[in-house]
Amino acid sequence: MATTIPLFASFKYADSLTVVGISFCTALVCEAISWILIYRTSSYKSLKYSIDKAAKKLETMKTENPSSKLTIKKSKTKKIDRVETSLKESSRDLSLFKFKSGAVVALVLFVVFGLLNSLFEGKVVAKLPFHPIAIVKKMSHRGLKGDDPTDCSMAFLYLLCSISIRTNLQKFLGFSPPRGAAGAGLFPMPDPKTN
Repeated sequence: MATTIPLFASFKYADSLTVVGISFCTALVCEAISWILIYRTSSYKSLKYSIDKAAKKLETMKTENPSSKLTIKKSKTKKIDRVETSLKESSRDLSLFKFKSGAVVALVLFVVFGLLNSLFEGKVVAKLPFHPIAIVKKMSHRGLKGDDPTDCSMAFLYLLCSISIRTNLQKFLGFSPPRGAAGAGLFPMPDPKTN
């Protein structure tokens, strides 16, 4: 049976607020770990600077008026390709650099999820304002008894809170990835130019 904080025990939304609060605290802990392992280091700052610089350079090169001469256009295309390659390499390096803290953050999230799962096992923590489609129902009704499709389990609420809170917290703290690194990662999309 779930135990809640005595202050919220008689409150109608006690379980929901407990899950949201723990999700917020977990997001803070994860961002603190990321700051210690990543964001305060000089190598991260230099990678971020190089990505920002390459993204700005690429943007200005693409917005300049194209020249009428064919040779100048070819050399400009080569320069753009070179800057794009540099940007992709820096983005990949940044993703690899962030990978080390990802393991620690995953461990923290795994422990917190296990703790919450044991506290709220089989207990409805929220009601959905809609009837979910089948795949969402499997996630939102995980571990719950009964047939009410609007019942929401802790796992689903925690998932939604973790995604939204952590993303917004990263933006608020300024830890979001550089704009030139958007879409990049360990497995970037293939280049359409190469056949």
